[in-house]
Amino acid sequence: MVRFLCRTFFVVQLSMTKSFLLNLYRVLMRIRMSQEKIIELYPEGEMKCPTHLCVGEEAISTGVCAGLKPEDQIVSFYRSHGHFLAKGGDMKKLFAELYGRSTGALGGRGGSMLLCDPSVGDMGSSALVGGGISIATGLAFAAKYKKERRVTISFFGDAAVEEGVFHESMNFSALHKLPIVYVCENNGYAVMTALHKRQPMDSIYKHARVYHMPGVRVDGNDVLAVYRAALRAINRARSGNGPTLLECKTHRIRGHIESFIVATEHRTAREVIEARRKDPVPRFRRLLLKGDISRKDLNIIEEELHEEILQAVSFAKASAFPVTRTLLDHVYPKVSTNA
Repeated sequence: MVRFLCRTFFVVQLSMTKSFLLNLYRVLMRIRMSQEKIIELYPEGEMKCPTHLCVGEEAISTGVCAGLKPEDQIVSFYRSHGHFLAKGGDMKKLFAELYGRSTGALGGRGGSMLLCDPSVGDMGSSALVGGGISIATGLAFAAKYKKERRVTISFFGDAAVEEGVFHESMNFSALHKLPIVYVCENNGYAVMTALHKRQPMDSIYKHARVYHMPGVRVDGNDVLAVYRAALRAINRARSGNGPTLLECKTHRIRGHIESFIVATEHRTAREVIEARRKDPVPRFRRLLLKGDISRKDLNIIEEELHEEILQAVSFAKASAFPVTRTLLDHVYPKVSTNA
């Protein structure tokens, strides 16, 4: 009886097929397992770039990107691995970039914080807090100007809401009814400073009211809830009805950054326990196992991902570093000398 009710819940109410749910799990685990491999390898000292992991926040990028079309675009921030992979980024390019190799997503020039692959619609990320918001807004304006049915997603953290560019972009996109969704990953901290010490209220989604656009708060550790909320916002944007602010409440299980020790004692024991309890990966796994999906189905996916990641690491380590003569490539535009 329980299995029947779960099947009805998944298929009828959510209109989600088994293959769709398994793909959600694949993307969720693809991100998690890649982050775990980075945790394992980073102490070796071969990854020289500062690296911000998204362990505990994977449901946001997975759920949002599941509602996008290939031609849609995203702009990320320095915690960018999940967005890159969820939008279809290549695992080999990710690891090669972390190792600073010429085969990386940016030829070894950008590192973890500046991942980019326009071929899959990832238009880049910014190491500046809030730095990508205006870029995403500009892409959305271009889409409307060109009359393209393309939606742009702007991912950013809760600290970006304190930057002027957030409000300027929200105002501009609301005024022009741009096809954009602003996705705030609210993990409650800016490095080690809690939200309540930086903002008078824990209500980021309410900023949308000032700009006369929908503001929605969702459990960012529930991949299905994120997907449903994001899909509504994406469809609204694609239909010409303008932007939406989506606040996803989540937890950052790791420290702020992997490149040096950042204390985590600023979080109480209760906060750490709560973050582990709401971990989106085991949470979604438990839900799937209540339906028609078996442990074998999930284990096969994990085995395939394990092999993909091992191959990516081997590829990265075997790849060459950029050569000195290419140092100024991509810095200046190439000007034709033909008359």
